[in-house]
Amino acid sequence: MSTTESPMTTSDPTHGRAAQETLEDYTLRFAPRSYRRWSPAVVATTALGGIAYLADFSIGAGIGLAHGTGNALIAIAVAAVVIFITGFPLAYYGARYNIDLDLITRGSGFGYYGSVLTSVIFASFTFIFFALEGSIMAQGLELGLGLPLWLGYLVSTLMVIPLVIYGMKALSKLQVWTTPVWLVLMVAPLVCLVAHDPGTVDRFLSYAGTDGDGGVDTASVLLGAGVCLSLIAQIGEQIDYLRFMPPKTPENRRGWWAAVVMAGPGWVVLGALKQAIGVFLAVYILAEVGPDAAPEPIQQFRSAFDAMLPSWVVVPLAVVLVVISQIKINVTNAYSGSLAWTNSFTRVTRHYPGRLVFVLVNLGFALALMEADMFSFLNDILSFYSNCAIAWVVTVATDIGVNKYVLKLSPLRPEFRRGMLHAVNPVGVVAFVAASGLSIALYFHALGDTLQPYSPVAAAVIAFVLTPLMAIVTRGRYYLRRPDDGIGEALLGPDGNPSALTLDCHVCHEPYERPDLAACRTHNAVVCSLCLSTDKVGDHVLPARPSDA
Repeated sequence: MSTTESPMTTSDPTHGRAAQETLEDYTLRFAPRSYRRWSPAVVATTALGGIAYLADFSIGAGIGLAHGTGNALIAIAVAAVVIFITGFPLAYYGARYNIDLDLITRGSGFGYYGSVLTSVIFASFTFIFFALEGSIMAQGLELGLGLPLWLGYLVSTLMVIPLVIYGMKALSKLQVWTTPVWLVLMVAPLVCLVAHDPGTVDRFLSYAGTDGDGGVDTASVLLGAGVCLSLIAQIGEQIDYLRFMPPKTPENRRGWWAAVVMAGPGWVVLGALKQAIGVFLAVYILAEVGPDAAPEPIQQFRSAFDAMLPSWVVVPLAVVLVVISQIKINVTNAYSGSLAWTNSFTRVTRHYPGRLVFVLVNLGFALALMEADMFSFLNDILSFYSNCAIAWVVTVATDIGVNKYVLKLSPLRPEFRRGMLHAVNPVGVVAFVAASGLSIALYFHALGDTLQPYSPVAAAVIAFVLTPLMAIVTRGRYYLRRPDDGIGEALLGPDGNPSALTLDCHVCHEPYERPDLAACRTHNAVVCSLCLSTDKVGDHVLPARPSDA
Protein backbone atom coordinates (compact mmCIF):
# COMPACT_ATOMS: atom_id res chain seq x y z
CA MET A 1 0.00 0.00 0.00
CA SER A 2 0.96 3.58 -0.56
CA THR A 3 1.90 5.73 2.42
CA THR A 4 1.03 9.01 0.72
CA GLU A 5 -0.39 11.60 3.13
CA SER A 6 -4.09 12.30 2.75
CA PRO A 7 -6.53 14.98 3.89
CA MET A 8 -7.70 12.65 6.65
CA THR A 9 -4.39 11.53 8.06
CA THR A 10 -4.91 13.59 11.20
CA SER A 11 -7.77 12.69 13.47
CA ASP A 12 -10.95 14.64 12.85
CA PRO A 13 -12.72 15.77 16.07
CA THR A 14 -15.96 14.30 14.72
CA HIS A 15 -14.30 10.90 14.42
CA GLY A 16 -13.02 11.07 17.98
CA ARG A 17 -16.38 12.02 19.41
CA ALA A 18 -18.13 9.34 17.35
CA ALA A 19 -15.67 6.72 18.47
CA GLN A 20 -16.13 7.60 22.15
CA GLU A 21 -19.92 7.76 21.96
CA THR A 22 -20.33 4.46 20.16
CA LEU A 23 -18.14 2.49 22.55
CA GLU A 24 -21.09 2.19 24.96
CA ASP A 25 -23.58 0.53 22.63
CA TYR A 26 -21.49 0.05 19.45
CA THR A 27 -23.81 2.02 17.22
CA LEU A 28 -23.16 1.24 13.55
CA ARG A 29 -20.55 -1.39 14.27
CA PHE A 30 -19.63 -4.90 15.34
CA ALA A 31 -20.00 -5.58 19.09
CA PRO A 32 -16.55 -6.78 20.26
CA ARG A 33 -15.87 -9.77 22.49
CA SER A 34 -14.21 -7.55 25.11
CA TYR A 35 -17.56 -5.81 25.70
CA ARG A 36 -19.77 -8.90 25.59
CA ARG A 37 -19.38 -10.02 29.21
CA TRP A 38 -22.96 -11.07 29.85
CA SER A 39 -24.02 -14.73 30.03
CA PRO A 40 -26.50 -16.09 27.46
CA ALA A 41 -29.18 -16.13 30.17
CA VAL A 42 -28.72 -12.44 31.02
CA VAL A 43 -28.77 -11.41 27.37
CA ALA A 44 -31.92 -13.47 26.79
CA THR A 45 -33.66 -12.03 29.86
CA THR A 46 -32.80 -8.51 28.75
CA ALA A 47 -34.07 -9.16 25.22
CA LEU A 48 -37.29 -10.76 26.44
CA GLY A 49 -37.83 -7.91 28.89
CA GLY A 50 -38.25 -5.65 25.91
CA ILE A 51 -41.40 -7.49 24.79
CA ALA A 52 -43.33 -6.69 27.95
CA TYR A 53 -45.39 -4.26 25.93
CA LEU A 54 -49.17 -4.15 26.21
CA ALA A 55 -49.79 -3.45 22.51
CA ASP A 56 -50.31 -7.18 22.00
CA PHE A 57 -53.40 -7.01 24.20
CA SER A 58 -54.80 -4.16 22.08
CA ILE A 59 -53.90 -5.89 18.82
CA GLY A 60 -55.52 -9.17 19.88
CA ALA A 61 -58.58 -7.36 21.23
CA GLY A 62 -59.07 -5.40 18.02
CA ILE A 63 -58.87 -8.53 15.87
CA GLY A 64 -61.13 -10.53 18.17
CA LEU A 65 -63.81 -7.86 18.47
CA ALA A 66 -63.93 -7.43 14.69
CA HIS A 67 -63.66 -11.02 13.47
CA GLY A 68 -64.57 -13.24 16.41
CA THR A 69 -62.51 -15.46 18.69
CA GLY A 70 -62.06 -18.37 16.26
CA ASN A 71 -60.76 -16.23 13.41
CA ALA A 72 -58.60 -14.19 15.79
CA LEU A 73 -56.90 -17.22 17.34
CA ILE A 74 -56.13 -18.75 13.94
CA ALA A 75 -54.84 -15.39 12.65
CA ILE A 76 -52.59 -15.04 15.70
CA ALA A 77 -51.24 -18.58 15.22
CA VAL A 78 -50.58 -18.09 11.48
CA ALA A 79 -48.70 -14.85 12.10
CA ALA A 80 -46.70 -16.43 14.93
CA VAL A 81 -45.52 -19.28 12.71
CA VAL A 82 -44.38 -16.88 9.96
CA ILE A 83 -42.61 -14.62 12.47
CA PHE A 84 -40.82 -17.57 14.11
CA ILE A 85 -39.62 -19.09 10.82
CA THR A 86 -38.36 -15.79 9.40
CA GLY A 87 -36.89 -14.62 12.69
CA PHE A 88 -34.72 -17.68 13.32
CA PRO A 89 -31.98 -17.11 10.70
CA LEU A 90 -31.84 -13.40 11.53
CA ALA A 91 -31.46 -14.05 15.25
CA TYR A 92 -28.76 -16.64 14.64
CA TYR A 93 -26.72 -14.29 12.46
CA GLY A 94 -27.04 -11.45 14.94
CA ALA A 95 -25.93 -13.59 17.88
CA ARG A 96 -23.24 -15.55 16.03
CA TYR A 97 -21.59 -12.59 14.29
CA ASN A 98 -22.49 -9.87 16.84
CA ILE A 99 -24.06 -7.36 14.46
CA ASP A 100 -27.49 -5.74 14.36
CA LEU A 101 -30.18 -6.30 11.76
CA ASP A 102 -29.15 -3.34 9.62
CA LEU A 103 -25.62 -4.68 9.33
CA ILE A 104 -27.02 -8.14 8.53
CA THR A 105 -29.29 -6.62 5.88
CA ARG A 106 -26.39 -4.84 4.14
CA GLY A 107 -24.65 -8.12 3.33
CA SER A 108 -27.81 -10.16 2.80
CA GLY A 109 -28.97 -8.80 -0.50
CA PHE A 110 -29.23 -5.02 -0.10
CA GLY A 111 -25.75 -3.52 -0.32
CA TYR A 112 -24.12 -0.74 1.68
CA TYR A 113 -26.57 2.02 0.72
CA GLY A 114 -29.47 -0.21 -0.31
CA SER A 115 -30.21 -1.11 3.30
CA VAL A 116 -30.94 2.55 4.09
CA LEU A 117 -34.44 1.73 2.83
CA THR A 118 -34.92 -0.94 5.44
CA SER A 119 -33.33 1.15 8.21
CA VAL A 120 -36.09 3.70 7.67
CA ILE A 121 -38.71 0.91 7.73
CA PHE A 122 -37.31 -0.33 11.05
CA ALA A 123 -37.07 3.16 12.52
CA SER A 124 -40.72 3.66 11.58
CA PHE A 125 -41.58 0.44 13.41
CA THR A 126 -39.97 1.73 16.59
CA PHE A 127 -41.76 5.08 16.69
CA ILE A 128 -45.13 3.58 15.68
CA PHE A 129 -44.95 1.14 18.56
CA PHE A 130 -43.51 3.73 20.91
CA ALA A 131 -46.59 5.84 20.13
CA LEU A 132 -48.87 2.86 20.69
CA GLU A 133 -47.33 2.05 24.08
CA GLY A 134 -47.24 5.73 25.02
CA SER A 135 -50.95 5.99 24.21
CA ILE A 136 -51.66 2.99 26.45
CA MET A 137 -49.69 4.57 29.30
CA ALA A 138 -51.50 7.88 28.84
CA GLN A 139 -54.82 6.03 29.12
CA GLY A 140 -53.60 4.55 32.40
CA LEU A 141 -52.47 7.91 33.75
CA GLU A 142 -55.82 9.43 32.79
CA LEU A 143 -57.73 6.72 34.66
CA GLY A 144 -55.45 6.58 37.69
CA LEU A 145 -54.29 10.17 38.12
CA GLY A 146 -56.74 12.19 36.07
CA LEU A 147 -54.04 13.50 33.72
CA PRO A 148 -55.40 14.71 30.37
CA LEU A 149 -54.31 12.52 27.50
CA TRP A 150 -52.11 15.18 25.87
CA LEU A 151 -50.12 15.52 29.09
CA GLY A 152 -49.94 11.75 29.51
CA TYR A 153 -48.47 11.47 26.01
CA LEU A 154 -45.78 13.99 26.94
CA VAL A 155 -44.96 12.29 30.25
CA SER A 156 -44.69 8.85 28.62
CA THR A 157 -42.29 10.29 26.04
CA LEU A 158 -39.99 12.27 28.29
CA MET A 159 -39.60 9.70 31.06
CA VAL A 160 -37.62 7.23 28.91
CA ILE A 161 -34.92 9.68 27.82
CA PRO A 162 -32.66 9.33 30.90
CA LEU A 163 -32.85 5.53 30.68
CA VAL A 164 -32.16 5.10 26.98
CA ILE A 165 -29.10 7.37 26.80
CA TYR A 166 -26.81 4.83 28.45
CA GLY A 167 -27.19 1.88 26.11
CA MET A 168 -26.94 -1.83 26.89
CA LYS A 169 -25.54 -1.62 30.44
CA ALA A 170 -28.44 0.42 31.79
CA LEU A 171 -31.06 -1.43 29.75
CA SER A 172 -29.91 -4.87 30.93
CA LYS A 173 -30.29 -3.86 34.57
CA LEU A 174 -33.71 -2.31 33.99
CA GLN A 175 -35.08 -5.32 32.13
CA VAL A 176 -33.73 -7.97 34.51
CA TRP A 177 -35.06 -6.29 37.67
CA THR A 178 -38.51 -5.34 36.37
CA THR A 179 -39.39 -8.60 34.58
CA PRO A 180 -40.45 -10.64 37.69
CA VAL A 181 -42.77 -7.85 38.86
CA TRP A 182 -44.29 -7.54 35.41
CA LEU A 183 -44.90 -11.29 35.11
CA VAL A 184 -46.68 -11.48 38.46
CA LEU A 185 -48.91 -8.50 37.71
CA MET A 186 -49.85 -9.88 34.29
CA VAL A 187 -50.43 -13.56 35.09
CA ALA A 188 -51.98 -13.54 38.59
CA PRO A 189 -55.26 -11.73 37.76
CA LEU A 190 -55.89 -13.95 34.72
CA VAL A 191 -55.51 -17.13 36.74
CA CYS A 192 -57.85 -15.82 39.45
CA LEU A 193 -60.39 -14.62 36.91
CA VAL A 194 -60.69 -18.01 35.22
CA ALA A 195 -60.73 -19.83 38.58
CA HIS A 196 -63.53 -17.69 40.01
CA ASP A 197 -65.65 -17.48 36.83
CA PRO A 198 -65.08 -20.47 34.50
CA GLY A 199 -67.97 -19.28 32.35
CA THR A 200 -65.73 -16.55 30.97
CA VAL A 201 -63.88 -19.20 28.92
CA ASP A 202 -67.09 -20.35 27.22
CA ARG A 203 -68.14 -16.78 26.42
CA PHE A 204 -64.66 -16.12 25.05
CA LEU A 205 -64.63 -19.17 22.77
CA SER A 206 -68.12 -18.55 21.41
CA TYR A 207 -67.74 -14.84 20.67
CA ALA A 208 -68.60 -14.20 16.99
CA GLY A 209 -67.29 -10.65 16.54
CA THR A 210 -68.98 -7.61 15.05
CA ASP A 211 -68.14 -8.61 11.46
CA GLY A 212 -68.61 -12.36 11.70
CA ASP A 213 -71.15 -15.10 12.35
CA GLY A 214 -68.99 -17.29 14.55
CA GLY A 215 -67.53 -19.36 11.73
CA VAL A 216 -63.98 -19.41 10.42
CA ASP A 217 -63.50 -17.21 7.37
CA THR A 218 -60.32 -17.07 5.28
CA ALA A 219 -60.54 -13.34 4.60
CA SER A 220 -61.04 -12.58 8.30
CA VAL A 221 -58.10 -14.76 9.27
CA LEU A 222 -55.82 -13.08 6.74
CA LEU A 223 -56.92 -9.59 7.73
CA GLY A 224 -56.20 -10.43 11.36
CA ALA A 225 -52.87 -12.06 10.51
CA GLY A 226 -51.88 -8.95 8.56
CA VAL A 227 -52.27 -6.84 11.69
CA CYS A 228 -50.27 -9.32 13.78
CA LEU A 229 -47.55 -9.51 11.14
CA SER A 230 -46.81 -5.82 11.63
CA LEU A 231 -44.82 -7.14 14.60
CA ILE A 232 -42.48 -9.12 12.33
CA ALA A 233 -39.92 -6.30 12.59
CA GLN A 234 -39.71 -6.87 16.35
CA ILE A 235 -36.89 -9.31 15.57
CA GLY A 236 -34.74 -6.23 14.90
CA GLU A 237 -35.14 -5.08 18.50
CA GLN A 238 -34.41 -8.59 19.76
CA ILE A 239 -31.18 -8.62 17.72
CA ASP A 240 -30.16 -5.27 19.19
CA TYR A 241 -29.71 -7.28 22.40
CA LEU A 242 -28.69 -10.65 20.92
CA ARG A 243 -25.68 -9.07 19.21
CA PHE A 244 -24.15 -8.92 22.70
CA MET A 245 -24.21 -12.71 23.09
CA PRO A 246 -20.90 -14.29 24.17
CA PRO A 247 -19.03 -16.52 21.70
CA LYS A 248 -20.61 -19.93 21.12
CA THR A 249 -18.36 -22.64 22.55
CA PRO A 250 -18.71 -26.40 23.20
CA GLU A 251 -19.15 -25.56 26.90
CA ASN A 252 -22.02 -23.08 26.52
CA ARG A 253 -23.55 -24.51 23.34
CA ARG A 254 -26.87 -25.60 24.85
CA GLY A 255 -27.39 -22.42 26.84
CA TRP A 256 -26.31 -20.32 23.86
CA TRP A 257 -28.82 -21.94 21.51
CA ALA A 258 -31.59 -21.83 24.10
CA ALA A 259 -31.02 -18.11 24.62
CA VAL A 260 -30.93 -17.37 20.87
CA VAL A 261 -34.12 -19.32 20.15
CA MET A 262 -36.09 -18.06 23.15
CA ALA A 263 -35.04 -14.41 22.93
CA GLY A 264 -34.87 -14.37 19.13
CA PRO A 265 -37.81 -15.87 17.24
CA GLY A 266 -39.18 -17.27 20.50
CA TRP A 267 -40.39 -13.83 21.56
CA VAL A 268 -43.45 -14.45 19.38
CA VAL A 269 -44.65 -17.30 21.60
CA LEU A 270 -45.20 -14.89 24.46
CA GLY A 271 -46.44 -12.26 22.02
CA ALA A 272 -49.09 -14.60 20.59
CA LEU A 273 -50.15 -15.62 24.08
CA LYS A 274 -50.63 -11.97 25.04
CA GLN A 275 -52.67 -11.35 21.89
CA ALA A 276 -54.95 -14.29 22.76
CA ILE A 277 -55.30 -12.97 26.31
CA GLY A 278 -56.18 -9.59 24.82
CA VAL A 279 -59.10 -11.19 22.98
CA PHE A 280 -60.19 -12.93 26.20
CA LEU A 281 -60.09 -9.76 28.30
CA ALA A 282 -61.83 -7.67 25.64
CA VAL A 283 -64.70 -10.14 25.45
CA TYR A 284 -64.84 -10.25 29.26
CA ILE A 285 -65.24 -6.47 29.66
CA LEU A 286 -67.16 -5.76 26.44
CA ALA A 287 -70.57 -5.46 28.10
CA GLU A 288 -69.15 -3.26 30.85
CA VAL A 289 -67.11 -0.70 28.89
CA GLY A 290 -68.28 -1.04 25.28
CA PRO A 291 -66.35 -1.79 22.04
CA ASP A 292 -64.42 1.50 21.98
CA ALA A 293 -62.75 1.01 25.39
CA ALA A 294 -62.47 -2.82 25.36
CA PRO A 295 -59.14 -2.81 23.43
CA GLU A 296 -57.55 -0.54 26.06
CA PRO A 297 -55.23 -2.61 28.32
CA ILE A 298 -55.81 -0.31 31.29
CA GLN A 299 -59.53 -1.17 31.15
CA GLN A 300 -58.80 -4.86 30.61
CA PHE A 301 -56.53 -5.18 33.63
CA ARG A 302 -58.65 -2.91 35.80
CA SER A 303 -61.52 -5.36 35.37
CA ALA A 304 -59.25 -8.38 35.87
CA PHE A 305 -57.80 -6.95 39.11
CA ASP A 306 -61.29 -6.03 40.26
CA ALA A 307 -62.24 -9.72 40.32
CA MET A 308 -59.53 -10.60 42.86
CA LEU A 309 -58.57 -7.50 44.87
CA PRO A 310 -60.15 -4.83 47.09
CA SER A 311 -61.52 -1.93 45.07
CA TRP A 312 -59.14 0.64 46.55
CA VAL A 313 -56.06 -1.12 45.13
CA VAL A 314 -57.43 -2.05 41.68
CA VAL A 315 -56.78 1.14 39.72
CA PRO A 316 -53.35 1.91 41.28
CA LEU A 317 -52.15 -1.64 40.54
CA ALA A 318 -53.44 -1.52 36.96
CA VAL A 319 -51.62 1.79 36.47
CA VAL A 320 -48.40 0.30 37.89
CA LEU A 321 -48.62 -2.58 35.41
CA VAL A 322 -49.16 -0.20 32.51
CA VAL A 323 -46.29 2.08 33.54
CA ILE A 324 -43.81 -0.78 34.04
CA SER A 325 -44.76 -2.32 30.69
CA GLN A 326 -44.48 0.99 28.88
CA ILE A 327 -41.06 1.76 30.32
CA LYS A 328 -39.73 -1.74 29.55
CA ILE A 329 -40.67 -1.62 25.88
CA ASN A 330 -40.28 2.06 25.12
CA VAL A 331 -36.68 2.26 26.28
CA THR A 332 -36.10 -0.49 23.71
CA ASN A 333 -38.12 1.34 21.04
CA ALA A 334 -36.23 4.58 21.65
CA TYR A 335 -32.86 2.78 21.77
CA SER A 336 -33.38 0.67 18.63
CA GLY A 337 -34.96 3.54 16.73
CA SER A 338 -32.03 5.82 17.47
CA LEU A 339 -29.64 3.14 16.16
CA ALA A 340 -31.62 2.80 12.93
CA TRP A 341 -31.85 6.54 12.27
CA THR A 342 -28.15 7.01 13.09
CA ASN A 343 -27.21 4.18 10.73
CA SER A 344 -29.11 5.73 7.85
CA PHE A 345 -28.01 9.32 8.45
CA THR A 346 -24.33 8.46 8.88
CA ARG A 347 -24.16 6.44 5.68
CA VAL A 348 -25.98 9.01 3.55
CA THR A 349 -24.24 12.14 4.91
CA ARG A 350 -20.95 10.55 6.06
CA HIS A 351 -21.35 12.48 9.27
CA TYR A 352 -22.05 11.11 12.75
CA PRO A 353 -24.21 13.56 14.75
CA GLY A 354 -24.46 11.45 17.91
CA ARG A 355 -27.12 8.89 18.82
CA LEU A 356 -28.84 11.19 21.32
CA VAL A 357 -29.94 13.44 18.45
CA PHE A 358 -31.91 10.57 16.97
CA VAL A 359 -33.32 9.48 20.30
CA LEU A 360 -35.01 12.88 20.32
CA VAL A 361 -36.00 12.64 16.63
CA ASN A 362 -37.63 9.25 17.19
CA LEU A 363 -39.46 10.48 20.27
CA GLY A 364 -40.66 13.53 18.34
CA PHE A 365 -42.25 11.35 15.65
CA ALA A 366 -43.85 9.14 18.30
CA LEU A 367 -45.27 12.11 20.22
CA ALA A 368 -46.78 13.53 17.02
CA LEU A 369 -48.54 10.19 16.36
CA MET A 370 -49.87 10.08 19.90
CA GLU A 371 -51.22 13.61 19.76
CA ALA A 372 -52.91 12.67 16.46
CA ASP A 373 -54.78 9.90 18.36
CA MET A 374 -53.25 6.99 16.46
CA PHE A 375 -54.83 4.55 18.92
CA SER A 376 -58.26 5.14 17.37
CA PHE A 377 -57.11 3.87 13.96
CA LEU A 378 -54.51 1.40 15.21
CA ASN A 379 -55.38 -1.60 13.01
CA ASP A 380 -55.32 0.49 9.83
CA ILE A 381 -51.80 1.76 10.58
CA LEU A 382 -50.48 -1.69 11.48
CA SER A 383 -52.10 -3.40 8.48
CA PHE A 384 -50.50 -0.92 6.08
CA TYR A 385 -47.11 -1.03 7.78
CA SER A 386 -47.02 -4.84 7.90
CA ASN A 387 -46.68 -5.06 4.11
CA CYS A 388 -43.33 -3.24 4.16
CA ALA A 389 -42.08 -5.07 7.26
CA ILE A 390 -42.96 -8.50 5.88
CA ALA A 391 -41.28 -7.77 2.54
CA TRP A 392 -38.06 -6.72 4.29
CA VAL A 393 -37.77 -9.50 6.85
CA VAL A 394 -38.76 -12.28 4.43
CA THR A 395 -36.23 -10.99 1.88
CA VAL A 396 -33.34 -11.05 4.38
CA ALA A 397 -34.40 -14.39 5.90
CA THR A 398 -34.65 -15.94 2.42
CA ASP A 399 -31.24 -14.62 1.43
CA ILE A 400 -29.72 -16.23 4.53
CA GLY A 401 -31.65 -19.50 4.37
CA VAL A 402 -31.76 -20.05 0.60
CA ASN A 403 -29.17 -17.89 -1.14
CA LYS A 404 -26.41 -18.56 1.40
CA TYR A 405 -27.01 -22.15 2.46
CA VAL A 406 -28.85 -23.71 -0.51
CA LEU A 407 -27.82 -21.84 -3.66
CA LYS A 408 -24.50 -20.68 -2.15
CA LEU A 409 -24.65 -17.50 -4.22
CA SER A 410 -24.57 -15.18 -1.19
CA PRO A 411 -21.42 -15.12 0.99
CA LEU A 412 -21.96 -17.24 4.10
CA ARG A 413 -20.26 -14.75 6.39
CA PRO A 414 -22.14 -11.45 6.67
CA GLU A 415 -20.31 -8.35 5.44
CA PHE A 416 -21.14 -4.77 6.45
CA ARG A 417 -18.04 -2.59 5.94
CA ARG A 418 -17.89 0.21 3.41
CA GLY A 419 -15.64 -0.69 0.53
CA MET A 420 -16.37 -4.39 0.86
CA LEU A 421 -19.96 -4.12 -0.39
CA HIS A 422 -21.49 -2.73 -3.56
CA ALA A 423 -23.55 0.40 -3.00
CA VAL A 424 -26.77 -1.37 -4.02
CA ASN A 425 -27.41 -5.07 -4.48
CA PRO A 426 -30.40 -5.67 -6.80
CA VAL A 427 -31.13 -9.05 -5.20
CA GLY A 428 -32.66 -7.67 -2.02
CA VAL A 429 -33.64 -4.22 -3.24
CA VAL A 430 -35.68 -5.48 -6.21
CA ALA A 431 -37.32 -8.23 -4.14
CA PHE A 432 -38.19 -5.82 -1.34
CA VAL A 433 -39.51 -3.02 -3.55
CA ALA A 434 -41.59 -5.40 -5.66
CA ALA A 435 -43.01 -7.28 -2.67
CA SER A 436 -43.86 -4.19 -0.64
CA GLY A 437 -45.15 -2.21 -3.63
CA LEU A 438 -47.46 -4.91 -4.93
CA SER A 439 -48.75 -5.85 -1.49
CA ILE A 440 -49.52 -2.21 -0.67
CA ALA A 441 -51.40 -1.94 -3.97
CA LEU A 442 -53.44 -4.97 -2.95
CA TYR A 443 -54.08 -3.48 0.47
CA PHE A 444 -55.54 -0.33 -1.10
CA HIS A 445 -57.91 -2.44 -3.27
CA ALA A 446 -55.99 -1.77 -6.51
CA LEU A 447 -56.78 -5.32 -7.68
CA GLY A 448 -60.26 -5.52 -6.20
CA ASP A 449 -61.88 -6.11 -2.85
CA THR A 450 -61.55 -9.88 -3.00
CA LEU A 451 -57.75 -9.84 -3.04
CA GLN A 452 -57.35 -7.04 -0.47
CA PRO A 453 -57.05 -9.37 2.57
CA TYR A 454 -54.24 -11.25 0.81
CA SER A 455 -51.79 -8.33 0.85
CA PRO A 456 -49.58 -9.77 3.66
CA VAL A 457 -49.52 -13.15 1.89
CA ALA A 458 -48.47 -11.40 -1.32
CA ALA A 459 -45.67 -9.54 0.47
CA ALA A 460 -44.27 -12.80 1.89
CA VAL A 461 -44.63 -14.91 -1.26
CA ILE A 462 -43.22 -12.31 -3.66
CA ALA A 463 -40.21 -11.66 -1.40
CA PHE A 464 -39.61 -15.39 -0.95
CA VAL A 465 -39.72 -16.09 -4.70
CA LEU A 466 -37.91 -13.03 -6.03
CA THR A 467 -34.96 -13.12 -3.62
CA PRO A 468 -33.43 -16.40 -4.89
CA LEU A 469 -34.57 -15.63 -8.44
CA MET A 470 -32.65 -12.34 -8.45
CA ALA A 471 -29.59 -14.07 -7.00
CA ILE A 472 -29.70 -16.60 -9.83
CA VAL A 473 -30.21 -13.92 -12.49
CA THR A 474 -27.33 -11.78 -11.17
CA ARG A 475 -25.23 -14.90 -10.34
CA GLY A 476 -24.38 -13.33 -7.00
CA ARG A 477 -22.13 -10.68 -8.57
CA TYR A 478 -23.44 -7.80 -6.46
CA TYR A 479 -22.80 -9.10 -2.95
CA LEU A 480 -19.09 -8.34 -2.53
CA ARG A 481 -17.21 -5.43 -4.10
CA ARG A 482 -13.85 -7.10 -3.41
CA PRO A 483 -12.83 -10.57 -2.16
CA ASP A 484 -10.70 -9.52 0.83
CA ASP A 485 -10.27 -6.62 3.26
CA GLY A 486 -6.48 -6.36 2.96
CA ILE A 487 -5.72 -7.62 6.48
CA GLY A 488 -3.66 -10.81 6.73
CA GLU A 489 -5.10 -12.05 10.03
CA ALA A 490 -8.20 -14.24 9.82
CA LEU A 491 -11.59 -12.64 10.40
CA LEU A 492 -13.00 -15.69 12.20
CA GLY A 493 -11.32 -17.99 14.67
CA PRO A 494 -11.06 -21.78 14.25
CA ASP A 495 -14.35 -22.17 16.16
CA GLY A 496 -16.19 -19.88 13.72
CA ASN A 497 -16.50 -17.02 16.20
CA PRO A 498 -15.34 -13.52 15.19
CA SER A 499 -11.67 -12.99 16.00
CA ALA A 500 -10.81 -11.07 19.18
CA LEU A 501 -7.52 -9.75 17.76
CA THR A 502 -7.28 -6.00 18.49
CA LEU A 503 -5.71 -3.37 16.22
CA ASP A 504 -5.65 0.43 16.37
CA CYS A 505 -7.65 2.48 13.87
CA HIS A 506 -5.45 4.80 11.82
CA VAL A 507 -8.04 7.63 11.88
CA CYS A 508 -9.54 7.77 15.39
CA HIS A 509 -6.63 5.93 17.10
CA GLU A 510 -8.99 3.71 19.10
CA PRO A 511 -8.47 -0.09 19.44
CA TYR A 512 -10.99 -2.32 17.69
CA GLU A 513 -11.36 -6.04 17.17
CA ARG A 514 -10.52 -7.60 13.82
CA PRO A 515 -14.06 -7.87 12.30
CA ASP A 516 -14.59 -4.11 12.67
CA LEU A 517 -11.54 -3.15 10.60
CA ALA A 518 -10.36 -3.04 7.01
CA ALA A 519 -7.03 -2.07 5.47
CA CYS A 520 -6.54 1.59 4.57
CA ARG A 521 -6.31 2.45 0.90
CA THR A 522 -3.57 5.07 1.24
CA HIS A 523 -1.64 4.00 4.36
CA ASN A 524 -0.08 0.85 5.68
CA ALA A 525 -2.65 0.76 8.45
CA VAL A 526 -6.20 -0.28 9.30
CA VAL A 527 -9.39 1.77 9.63
CA CYS A 528 -12.49 1.00 11.70
CA SER A 529 -15.93 0.64 10.12
CA LEU A 530 -17.30 3.91 11.52
CA CYS A 531 -14.36 5.96 10.27
CA LEU A 532 -14.85 4.35 6.87
CA SER A 533 -18.52 5.39 7.01
CA THR A 534 -17.62 9.00 7.81
CA ASP A 535 -14.76 9.26 5.26
CA LYS A 536 -16.19 12.06 3.12
CA VAL A 537 -13.70 11.74 0.25
CA GLY A 538 -13.26 7.97 0.29
CA ASP A 539 -9.56 8.38 0.94
CA HIS A 540 -9.35 5.29 3.14
CA VAL A 541 -11.91 3.12 1.33
CA LEU A 542 -10.40 0.14 -0.48
CA PRO A 543 -10.82 0.02 -4.28
CA ALA A 544 -13.19 -2.40 -5.95
CA ARG A 545 -10.29 -4.72 -6.85
CA PRO A 546 -7.20 -5.57 -4.80
CA SER A 547 -4.49 -2.97 -5.52
CA ASP A 548 -1.12 -3.96 -6.88
CA ALA A 549 0.43 -1.03 -5.08
